[in-house]
Amino acid sequence: MKPTTLAALLLLIPGALQAQDLADYDYENLAFRGVGLDYGYIWPTRVRATPLFSMRFDLGYLGPAVRIVPTIGYWSSEFRHAELARLANRLARLPVLQQQGVEITAEDLGTVHWSDISLGVDAQYVWTTPLDVLTFVGVNAGLHALNGRGDAIAGTFVEDLLDSTAAGVAFMAGAEYELASRLRVYGEMRYSLVSDVRYPGIRLGAVLMLPSARSSEQSGGK
Repeated sequence: MKPTTLAALLLLIPGALQAQDLADYDYENLAFRGVGLDYGYIWPTRVRATPLFSMRFDLGYLGPAVRIVPTIGYWSSEFRHAELARLANRLARLPVLQQQGVEITAEDLGTVHWSDISLGVDAQYVWTTPLDVLTFVGVNAGLHALNGRGDAIAGTFVEDLLDSTAAGVAFMAGAEYELASRLRVYGEMRYSLVSDVRYPGIRLGAVLMLPSARSSEQSGGK
């Protein structure tokens, strides 16, 4: 799903929520209901496509149909050669290096890895479809710790340039099904935006629910 299409779907959510009394939405409704693990694959800018691993914690419904899900994610990949060449070109233009006649190429930088550890919270608008399949769209707000590393840049200012902590946002759409008692499987598409990188991705996972979660899900958090 294109991010513009997903964003349009998210714009429909406030209209649906207007039918609900604001008093129905209260953080006191939240409680830990289950934990899940998933495996995904992302296609980031700047680095090669790579697997993504994440964990999620189901906190139930803030109010009717609005589910809150904190997440932790991790991925690691190598910079593309074109990105290394661009970085080397920027470094070569530094006055201190130009004065010394130093030339830097992508090969001089060697293999450079970039990783991301993220902490975020999903707000998902959930509804039930036939065959007891839950579907959802939502938005995630998170904090990303990006870390660059490589043998050639270790301990240099180049490594420092690639390290940053930045806020990010993601848009998602997915479906969830109760495969067995207290065990659910889910799949989703997600598009993430961070200051230095953006990426579409897909995820598949499973979540183990507490016994008390079932009645709350059937009522849509009401």
